[in-house]
Parts: sequence; C-alpha cells; structure tokens
Amino acid sequence: MKPLTSHTCKLTDDQATALQRALVARSWKTRTVPYARFAFEADKCNVVFYESGKLVVQGKGASEFIEFVLEPEVLKQAKLGYETVLNPDLLLPRFGVDESGKGDFFGPLCVAGVYVNAAVINAWKDQGIRDSKNISSDKKIHELAEVIRKTPGCVVDTVMIGNEAYNRLYEKMKSVNAMLAWGHARVIENLMGKRYQMDPAPVRAISDQFAASKNVIEKALMSAGRGIELVQRHKAEEDIAVAAASIVARDEFVKGLAKLEHQFSSKFPKGAGANVDTMAKQFVAERGAGELQKVSKLHFRTALRAQGLPEPPKVEWRRKS
Repeated sequence: MKPLTSHTCKLTDDQATALQRALVARSWKTRTVPYARFAFEADKCNVVFYESGKLVVQGKGASEFIEFVLEPEVLKQAKLGYETVLNPDLLLPRFGVDESGKGDFFGPLCVAGVYVNAAVINAWKDQGIRDSKNISSDKKIHELAEVIRKTPGCVVDTVMIGNEAYNRLYEKMKSVNAMLAWGHARVIENLMGKRYQMDPAPVRAISDQFAASKNVIEKALMSAGRGIELVQRHKAEEDIAVAAASIVARDEFVKGLAKLEHQFSSKFPKGAGANVDTMAKQFVAERGAGELQKVSKLHFRTALRAQGLPEPPKVEWRRKS
C-alpha cells in the first residue's frame, strides 16, 4: 500500500501558532510561499499554512509528521490510521451522489453515483480520493476516476444531461435545483437496479444538500430509490463515497465538454468568467444564436450577453422570516 504523502486540514489560529512553534523548535528551514502565513521544510516533508487557514503537508515524511507532531502536539487527537475505529459508520456500505457542470456555462450537467463498502474504502486509503474541487488537473481527475471505476466491489452509475436536453428540462422545470433533484434521484434509482453487484447491500445514499428543503430529492425518488435511507447534508463531499462521485461526475463533464469541442471545432472554457463571455460572443458571431443551445446552458446571463440581449435586474436574495 502506498504511504501517505499528502494531507490537508484546517487549523485554528491557536493551532497554527502551536505548529509554528513546534517546527521552529525542531529547527525546520523556513520557506517563502505565496499566500502562506508560514512555510517550513525538512528532509522529507514540506509544511505550508495558508492565510485561508488551510494546512498542507507533503512529502515522503508526511505520515510520520502527522502521527508524531501534528496530531499529538497541535490537533491533540490521534486519527491517522484510526478513522474507521473512531467512526465505524465510515465503513458502512452506501452510495455517494454528486454532480458536475452546474456552474459551467458550456458543457453538460453530469450526475454520478458510487457504491462503496469496507473493502473499497480500504483499497482507496492512500489513493488520494477527495472532493474533485480540490483537484485542479483534468488528467488527475481522469486517473482517479479510472481507479474508482476499476476497484473491485465498487459500482458506478452516471447520468449526463446534454445541453439541448438541459435547456428543455430547464424550460419545463424552471429550477436548477429541480433538475439536480431529478438527476440525483435517477442515479440512485439506477444504482438500486444494480444491487445484485453489491455486497453487502447499501444502507443509505448520501448527497449534498443543494436546496433549502431536504425533501427536494425525496420527492423526485422513484420506487426503488425510496427503499434506501437518503442522507442530505452540507459538505457531503467530506464523505469518501460522495468525493468519489464528485470525481466521476467531473470526469464525465470534462469528457462531455471535449466531445463538444471536437464537434464544433471550438475551445470552450470552463466556469462562467470573462473568458467564457468572450467565447460565447465569438460562438454566436460565427455560428448564430440558434446554435448556442447545443453547447451551453441558456438560463445563464452569459447567453443574453452573447446575443446582445438586455439582462433582467438582479433580484436581491433575502432569507425568509
């Protein structure tokens, strides 16, 4: 099994101060890293604490550093290697469900579901399976997605909503959350149809809570999907099953976007920034507004700007009293 060579976590100000003192006491060499409050290096380990409060530990000595310095002197808890002992629920057979493409103007919306059990989770222990938003490389996303798909005992299902279908669904549902609920429910239903591949049977499905009300997905579940406990919570991607689903969903999105780029001989940037606006305007100028529905999500304001249409005033969001 590969040794742990990378670890991230959040530290409080007091914990950060304790860590800095511990490293100075050990005569670690200081480094200069952009946006870092402090950074140190030793022979086999680099430690960087960022202004955001995130700590990054990397190197062949990461595991030893966590076990003998970070946990006993800073975090005041021993978790490395004992996570499943401290929390047995981490090994329960379950589905993780997540989506990708929701915030991308160009490209499809992809929802993925992943079944895991204790053997699968143990096989991934040092593979670096984590929330896809923390992985910047498409190549790394694809490599991890292949690890997930090929792990014995793991079962995967994906639902891709292409742009034309996406725009039709949005016209009908008038809500991104309703579409997400439909996609999540469809994946759960599909996975339940593959229960014969799962040992032991799943006890729950875990999904991010993307809507204010938890019953959005529950209402969209079909007959088989209603036969399993549905858990929705914020930061669900901290669960390895959901993190795996996020990786598979992102991989499917990237492949779907690449297919569109090949089909239309264009380079479609991800996200919804200024470069996306520029590409959208260029696409409309070259191919006409009618083609935009084939490659993008038309309810984005980017679509209006690309066509030179007026944007409706932004509505200020207020919490209901």
